[in-house]
Amino acid sequence: MLSGLVSPLYTRHLSSTSVVLASRATNKKSKPTKKQLALIAKKRAAKREKNAYANEKMTLLDAISVLRAVEVARPHSTYELTIRTAMSRGAPVPTGRINLPREAKAKKENRILVFAEGRQAEEARRAGAHVVGGLELVESVAAGKHNNCTTVLCTTGLIRGITSKLGRVLGPRGLMPSERRGTVTDDIEGYISRLSSTTEWRGDKSGTIRMPIAKLHFPIDDVVKNVKLFVANVKRATGNSKDGDGESDGKSEKGKTKSKSIKPGMAPPYGFLVGTLLLSPSAHALSSDRMSLNAIMRILLSSSQAPGIQIKDL
Repeated sequence: MLSGLVSPLYTRHLSSTSVVLASRATNKKSKPTKKQLALIAKKRAAKREKNAYANEKMTLLDAISVLRAVEVARPHSTYELTIRTAMSRGAPVPTGRINLPREAKAKKENRILVFAEGRQAEEARRAGAHVVGGLELVESVAAGKHNNCTTVLCTTGLIRGITSKLGRVLGPRGLMPSERRGTVTDDIEGYISRLSSTTEWRGDKSGTIRMPIAKLHFPIDDVVKNVKLFVANVKRATGNSKDGDGESDGKSEKGKTKSKSIKPGMAPPYGFLVGTLLLSPSAHALSSDRMSLNAIMRILLSSSQAPGIQIKDL
């Protein structure tokens, strides 16, 4: 009897399974594209909390004073200089070598492998190369027996014989001899002697260069000399140097990387340190054309516990 009194307003209608599945299918969201993900990441990065000096620029001397005050209890901490460059598409990763007036850290020993034969092989051994040989070394290098070597040099007569077999082995590690970098040379002895007195610096894939530049207990004058010399060095390597940068840099190095036999207008000999690269004569002639411009975006000075401070007078 009660069933006849139930109003049609209280009746419940159940939908079929096919309708539910159809509604679920229409509610699926499409995956965001790479551009959308990049935009989301950019917005999140903008919202992150920034340090007190994120938008503030200081002179080099003021930045040194701030870092000394922050690290007053740790006089043996290290200043780190960070140079951010705008990597253009296809541009090589900035890299080079420098001899600072006062090193922040002890220099690491370079383990050198040389592809050379005859008289040049003997010169390489006398200069201190750790592994010396001809084309017979190709198989052992490809097998990974000399992975502890940090520098690979090759004479001009053997470069064709090793390029096809070792290009994919040494190339990704940045060790493949190239004429542009000066590691394909017939002056092996001269290159090794200059290599032993310099320190290598290298940027990452995004073009950011980091270098321990000085200790906090160094006199301020020594810190300033190291910073200015390194910045001038990087500017030349990235195509940002202006007229006069090379002169000031050369005076700071006190002739350590210059050759007395070189006169204005003459091409430097094999292995001569130009800016940050040990270039051969042909590479030196083409360096200005081949070297892409990596514009310097920021220069920051920091320490282990202090934030990075942007420098405005470099």
